[in-house]
Amino acid sequence: MTRRGALLRLLADGELHSGEDLAARLAISRAAVWKHLQLLGDWGIELQATPGRGYRLREPLELLDADTIRNALPQWAAGRLRNLEVHEELVSTSDHLLAVAELPAGRFDACLAEFQSAGRGRRGRRWLAPFASGLCLSVNWSFRDAPAALSALSLAAGVAILRALRRLNIHGLALKWPNDIVHGRRKLGGILIDMRGEAAGPAYVVVGAGINVRLPQGLRAKLQAEGIEAAGLAELLDSPLSRNALAGSLVNEFALALEEFGARGLSAFMDEWQSADDLIDQPVRIVQGAETVEGLARGIDADGALLVDVGGARRRIRSGEVTVRALR
Repeated sequence: MTRRGALLRLLADGELHSGEDLAARLAISRAAVWKHLQLLGDWGIELQATPGRGYRLREPLELLDADTIRNALPQWAAGRLRNLEVHEELVSTSDHLLAVAELPAGRFDACLAEFQSAGRGRRGRRWLAPFASGLCLSVNWSFRDAPAALSALSLAAGVAILRALRRLNIHGLALKWPNDIVHGRRKLGGILIDMRGEAAGPAYVVVGAGINVRLPQGLRAKLQAEGIEAAGLAELLDSPLSRNALAGSLVNEFALALEEFGARGLSAFMDEWQSADDLIDQPVRIVQGAETVEGLARGIDADGALLVDVGGARRRIRSGEVTVRALR
């Protein structure tokens, strides 16, 4: 753990801590404490300083703990979990698991990070989340034989996230094709699938998920400036949500979904996905490079393609940026 991380753990309770006390507990000078406090801004941490009294976080933080997450897993998932890592900071949890050379079929690793310096979203976008404000999680899986419609795995992962959240009594969420978790058209989370392998042979996949738990105002404003309306789980709940409980639920449901997808493909998730479809019967605009398609969304097909009625004809959309458009 870095000195900056150790300092943050002391401040995580949200209480006021004097510079003298922090220096003594970390065995460093008060000048060094001040230096490390300034570095917390790189993680998006909002700090309050009270002259003559000390420092506190604007909001307390629950930090992730690998043992707590592992011990909360049901026996089935715990028996298949090979490694579970919680990092203070990574470039990307998915990149970390993509570097894994070998993984036995039926086993999986889980990787979490309190902060990603270059978290990835779809189409080269960055996933932005201040330290410990959400959940940055990736799991890996090896299929002996690549399932049919492997490109639809993001849809199955979306269903897995809704299952995990329902276990925590979080309802009323929807899925936006192909990889977003939304609440009232506001983005709450996203999914990224990376894979290597051959179409007719073994396949190694990494499922990455970013979930907003607490959405600081600074980040909300930044996303709005980019045209993204976002939401956090904390806004939907009357009581605080444990990030460790959320992590355990997601790890379990991802593992179950990956095994189920390997056995039955998208068909195992089709009913649940359709019932949560945020785009069904909505007027949509899809941007595919230089081409723009407008029509009515009509759900997905067995391969996970988006069906859109355009000018009296039904089109299959395999990729693109989708927005709900206002009716003229």
